[in-house]
Amino acid sequence: MTETIVNKVAQSGLITLDLANYLPREEQAVFDLKGFLFMELILKEKDFREALKQHDWSAYQNKNVAVTCTADAIIPNWAYMLVMMYLQPVAANIVIGDTATLQRTLLLRNINTINPADYSDQRVVIKGCGDESVGDYAYAEITRLLLPVAKTIMYGEPCSTVPVYKKK
Repeated sequence: MTETIVNKVAQSGLITLDLANYLPREEQAVFDLKGFLFMELILKEKDFREALKQHDWSAYQNKNVAVTCTADAIIPNWAYMLVMMYLQPVAANIVIGDTATLQRTLLLRNINTINPADYSDQRVVIKGCGDESVGDYAYAEITRLLLPVAKTIMYGEPCSTVPVYKKK
């Protein structure tokens, strides 16, 4: 007598959403103000403006750029504005901060491209384990996005989930 193996997970109607699929894959670069400072401490406006004017901005073409200063220096707000003026025409995306800030910003942007209506009245499992690390902020954001529309939201794998939300 042979028993038929039934894939109950496939029949459950669960939709698995893997946030790792939304991690940014585009090239990234860092623009560090440190090299534009006098003695890596002081920003001299005239010298700074001239150095920016002479800089080869093509290195940032179509890249996601984190603008930061790794020196322990006080950088005036207008300096970031000037850098933005030069980067904006060439870079794909620009954030002020380190590469972790860039990664977070891009991941959240990608998550927000999800159309919540696609998950209306659905049972959604947000994948919890994977080869690539996804920050807790991403799980919070997808929950915020799906709460108004999903029937249920769970965390984990379809065969072993933690219930997070169930529409009443």
